Amino acid sequence: MNENKPHILVVDGMALLFRSFFATAHSGQFFRNALDVPTNGVQGFARHTMSAISIFQPTHLAVCWDMGSKTFRNELFADYKAHRPAPAPELIPQFDMAREVSETLGWKSYGIKNMEADDLIGSLIETWKDEAKLTVVSGDKDLLQLLKPDVSIALTKKGFTQYDEYTEARFIEEYGITPKQFIDMKAFTGDSSDGYPGVKGIGPKTALKLIQEYGSVDGVLAAREKLTAGVQKKLNAEEEMLMISRDLATIHCEIKLDDPLENLLIPEFTEETAKVMEEQGYSMIAKQGLPVSPF
Repeated sequence: MNENKPHILVVDGMALLFRSFFATAHSGQFFRNALDVPTNGVQGFARHTMSAISIFQPTHLAVCWDMGSKTFRNELFADYKAHRPAPAPELIPQFDMAREVSETLGWKSYGIKNMEADDLIGSLIETWKDEAKLTVVSGDKDLLQLLKPDVSIALTKKGFTQYDEYTEARFIEEYGITPKQFIDMKAFTGDSSDGYPGVKGIGPKTALKLIQEYGSVDGVLAAREKLTAGVQKKLNAEEEMLMISRDLATIHCEIKLDDPLENLLIPEFTEETAKVMEEQGYSMIAKQGLPVSPF
């Protein structure tokens, strides 16, 4: 990576919010504020982001949010993410609270109705890929399709400080395909966590072999006469679902996000910021934001 470029940290806000909520909810630790509203997810999201800033040392920051449970992908496929349970009652108020805290801390946030955070992340990468290096923090492997030179994806592991960081070179070495071909892989295999099936009977090994040999979904379909009778039969039966799955797997990168880069600068966390966080019931954010006095 070019060390002279600006460095944008792009945070998948909803991924960190959910992760932080469930990390403490299982033991009943909701860290309720004076109004008896849970804050565990909000405080965890903010603290995780602050830790990521310390680790990756970015010059700029953007936080991306899902805005509601339905997006254009539900119009493509009604069962998209339909199997996921409704959010816990303790989590529901924290969606708006997390975005408000992000705004109070001066972090540039993006959320567009009918689009997923993934699409905003992809569009930010497309917007700034030639002018900045970018590090994305998320738990979502779907984002690996966005890898490019000067773009890395840091997948969350244990706690706030451990990441499994992918570069384009590492992805190609481990997967044997390009990041863009990851979309074609998912078109065949589907994604059980997102609720779409791909092509029934074609698993990761077969899908990888097909993509490596023929390059893409379109390449496989163009060469179907060369395929085994079994694979041909599966493709003929599931071709429509294959194309739908490819559309569902594709992260959109064309959303116009034309803020000047200075809007993404990371403001200093001051004593006044800490005071506001304390007043709003976010004591853990306040404590992490300011260095501990040696006296």
